[in-house]
Amino acid sequence: MTIAFEISGYDGAARLGRLATAHGSVDTPAFMPVGTAGTVKAMLPDNVAATGAQVVLANTYHLMLRPGAERVQRLGGLHRFMNWPGPILTDSGGYQVMSLAGLRKMSEQGVTFQSHIDGSSWDLTPERSIAIQHALGADITMAFDECTSYPVEKDEAAASMRLSMRWAARSKTAFVPRPGHGLFGIVQGGVFPDLRAESAAALREIGFDGYAVGGLAVGEGQAPMFDVLEALGPLLPADRPRYLMGVGKPADIVGAVLRGIDMFDCVLPTRSGRTGQAFTRRGTVNIRNARHQDDPRPLDETCACPACRSYSRAYLHHLWRAKEMLGRMLLTWHNLAYYQDLMRGLRQAIGGGALDSWRAAFAAAESEGNIEPLSVDHS
Repeated sequence: MTIAFEISGYDGAARLGRLATAHGSVDTPAFMPVGTAGTVKAMLPDNVAATGAQVVLANTYHLMLRPGAERVQRLGGLHRFMNWPGPILTDSGGYQVMSLAGLRKMSEQGVTFQSHIDGSSWDLTPERSIAIQHALGADITMAFDECTSYPVEKDEAAASMRLSMRWAARSKTAFVPRPGHGLFGIVQGGVFPDLRAESAAALREIGFDGYAVGGLAVGEGQAPMFDVLEALGPLLPADRPRYLMGVGKPADIVGAVLRGIDMFDCVLPTRSGRTGQAFTRRGTVNIRNARHQDDPRPLDETCACPACRSYSRAYLHHLWRAKEMLGRMLLTWHNLAYYQDLMRGLRQAIGGGALDSWRAAFAAAESEGNIEPLSVDHS
């Protein structure tokens, strides 16, 4: 294997581990901030690292359109280009292509699609996706796949999954192994247990450095998602990292860790920060709400991020009302810090054999939390 993964402890199915790559190590369970176009929105790279993040995600589809993977390569690779010295995982572009309904044409070879930017025509195949990720210099490359939509009939899910497995084999052939760089396969199959089992078996036969679970958090709900993860646990190699793509809400992450998942990504903390929502240990705070305009308290008195350490809810509410970009920046920083604190708490609980009590405390805080509506501003 071209990257190293070591599991140092278990608590039930939850795993405490470390993933070693060419650009550093990642303690797992880990959350990856999303830097789709080579930047985590509203954040400087040093600020992202200050939250505790060790790895970020960038996207093949967006970077191939602009500025172009070959340009990034000529300029020294994505790490230098975006000034992020740590590990980078690149999504293959399959999810973004799937979302281009009416602008794409699928075939056995790959996908032809129109750019959402200027309507220009592009081709993306497993070989081209892997080549782009190589040019970018990704530490972790994702196999090219079709993200199965939801809801979907079983026959359609089966055909989509089997196409993805053929593309996975082509991705593996196209990948250039080198020290510290790895390739992850992606399990598909919708919410159908037998299709997920078939996909996992196909990927194990091909052989990958890690195994991702795709096609979830697309509308199926938490219970079906957890059912899929529980079924997949015994079917994936125990000594390889497991990555749940595009998830998600804090409760979803906690539940997935309990079911053996090691890695996560989601736009939720950054997107929420830009829309006025902050995650706290007592529920969500929507800083747009008029109730905060005279509130001297921090967002979360237990958080050490700059938004909580140096500013009041009243000031953050003022920034939102005044449409000052600092408000979006501070809320984004806070949310990313909250997610990294969540992962740190999970790692400590697993390492200390205290996951059950930690989970109970988390669930109690979630149930008692004050979840504010998004759209209230009467000031």
